[in-house]
Amino acid sequence: MNYTTKNSFLSQTLNDNELMRYARQILLDEWDIEAQQRLKNSSVLIIGVGGLGCPLAETLARAGVGQITLLDDDTVDISNLQRQSLFLPNDVGQPKALVGQARLQTINEFCQISAHYTRLNASNADVILTQFTQNSLSKLICDCTDNFSTRNDLNRLAVKYQLPLLSASAIAQQGQLALYEAYLGTGCYQCVFPETSTQDDTRNCATSGVLASTTQIMANLQAQAALTFLGLNKNPIASQLLLWQGQSMNLRKLRYQQDPQCLVCAQTDRVF
Repeated sequence: MNYTTKNSFLSQTLNDNELMRYARQILLDEWDIEAQQRLKNSSVLIIGVGGLGCPLAETLARAGVGQITLLDDDTVDISNLQRQSLFLPNDVGQPKALVGQARLQTINEFCQISAHYTRLNASNADVILTQFTQNSLSKLICDCTDNFSTRNDLNRLAVKYQLPLLSASAIAQQGQLALYEAYLGTGCYQCVFPETSTQDDTRNCATSGVLASTTQIMANLQAQAALTFLGLNKNPIASQLLLWQGQSMNLRKLRYQQDPQCLVCAQTDRVF
């Protein structure tokens, strides 16, 4: 038997096995069957299947997000095993996106998992994002990359396609998180981190190191924001940059707003 809600915008229904699988979520006062069904009708594109992307993808798959697309052009390295939770020693040398796809599909057979073993660029972005935006009611891009150049490219694409962008970063024992909805006029990644500002693109996990718990914490904060956004239609960190400092166990938020001079989201002659 399938549960069907009265709301017509929830097109795919939950079967009995799904209701049993997600029972602990559905029992929550602030979460119900309709929220769970919204997840089933949601699509998430995860850019970067590494320290952030692995635990994020696993949490979203276990929680019941209907469609998850992984995109990464890297292969598994032995140094990844310390924090990239989808990978095992015998995966070393294999494409991260394809290994992640296979592992997530075994975790939850009710999710549709797809993968692109490539880097998102100007030549393939239209095809990938067009495929991503089809056949789902709620959509979210999750930035799990580790360099400013890629994040700036993702931001431009999110603005161009009017898609929400959930961007996380983790290095050493600190992390950042923001959920940008530039189509609402609230600002974008460029407004918070202008390309003209001083950005050290050489500082990443490979050069600076990262504690295993840092990526797990930031990925699960990212997952929490994603589930709230997709399941409850609510941005829990709207117009806020969340900052995590692991050594001091300090969590704080900074408010931001749209830069009226932003060339990406505020100007009519936007740069894409």
